[in-house]
Amino acid sequence: MAEEVTRRLLVPYLMPEACYDEFFLHFNLLHVPCLKLLVSKVLGIGIIAGSLMVKLPQIFKILGAQSVEGLNFGSVLLELLAITGTMAYSIANDFPFSAWGEALFLMIQTVVIGFLIQHYSGQPLRGVLYVVAYLGLLSLLLSPLTPMMVVTVLQSSNMPAVIFSRLIQAASNYENGHTGQLSAITVFLIFAGSLARIFTSVQETGDVLMALTYVVSSLCNGIIACQLVYYWNKTPRKDKKRK
Repeated sequence: MAEEVTRRLLVPYLMPEACYDEFFLHFNLLHVPCLKLLVSKVLGIGIIAGSLMVKLPQIFKILGAQSVEGLNFGSVLLELLAITGTMAYSIANDFPFSAWGEALFLMIQTVVIGFLIQHYSGQPLRGVLYVVAYLGLLSLLLSPLTPMMVVTVLQSSNMPAVIFSRLIQAASNYENGHTGQLSAITVFLIFAGSLARIFTSVQETGDVLMALTYVVSSLCNGIIACQLVYYWNKTPRKDKKRK
């Protein structure tokens, strides 16, 4: 009875039946392919669980300060493009949810951050229009009306989108001499998650495009993380006045 319950809990969520047999029937605990698959599944689930709150510190920091100083809306839009491309591409290719699920929650939180940037920049109506327009485009993208070629091209654009997104934010940080309302917790969690996704995307999808996207994403996220460390105790320059 206990064995049956264990099997139902683990198969197929954490491992295929063949790996369950290797571990629990043949006691082959060092079966490398199954170990890799198990580690990948656990990492994937952990990343998805973390993504539920990874950008909440950023959102709360904006709400607490009622300021979006140091945040760049263009960077947020490019990041949203990359997240949406990954999500649409994964759904179209029927990849397991554990391989891309965090994109869904990151998308929701990124949309909220984009709205807050508009709202605290004195453009609440523009923020509402941005949300409505994005949801409309997302619905179209996920519908059968969108050809697979379009989804693939969107995923291919992820790398330049991620690069430009991070470079824009990095340039803003450099120009301001500080990282403003960027949340250190959010930045470091996203950096760690993108590193882990390199391994899980190789193991669970075998898709080279997905893996390369996460490699590029990790490098770019690392730049922002390094800036946060460098500018840790920096404050806004007193001589910079708003026009």
